[in-house]
Amino acid sequence: MPTVPSAGNVKKCVLGAGLLIAVLGPCTATAALGQPEASVKSDVAQMRGSVKVTDNAGYRSHEIQMPSGTVVHEFSGVDGKVFAIEWSGPVMPNLRQTLGQYFDNYVAAAKANRSGHHHLEIHQTDLVVRSAGHMRAFSGIAYLPQAVPSGVSIGDLQ
Repeated sequence: MPTVPSAGNVKKCVLGAGLLIAVLGPCTATAALGQPEASVKSDVAQMRGSVKVTDNAGYRSHEIQMPSGTVVHEFSGVDGKVFAIEWSGPVMPNLRQTLGQYFDNYVAAAKANRSGHHHLEIHQTDLVVRSAGHMRAFSGIAYLPQAVPSGVSIGDLQ
């Protein structure tokens, strides 16, 4: 006959499972700047979106449509690395997720850069971010200048 766990044991199991999720959660791979293109799949899952992939001359575009209406484009070069991310829509994407290892640089530069309430521009040797918007209308682009494929212009990304 199966035994029924005590309330104390159930609480321990729930707390243990929660701790395990908290510890393992940050290890989830995401497609962020400088990360492999194959990791775009995890972004699609985390954003609960759908993806459309388009091959262009010198790069590939992954268009992720989020349920909120926001569209995120992740651009990868022939080397298989994400070199740019662009977004537009009613809500901001999770920049910690999309900027990845460059997020802390972005936060530090944003604190030092007072471009205005609705506009932010960061130009560093290894990271460029342009972000604008207000409630229900956000847009921006972040890219790694040194990783942009030869012959590709940031202004021509689609």
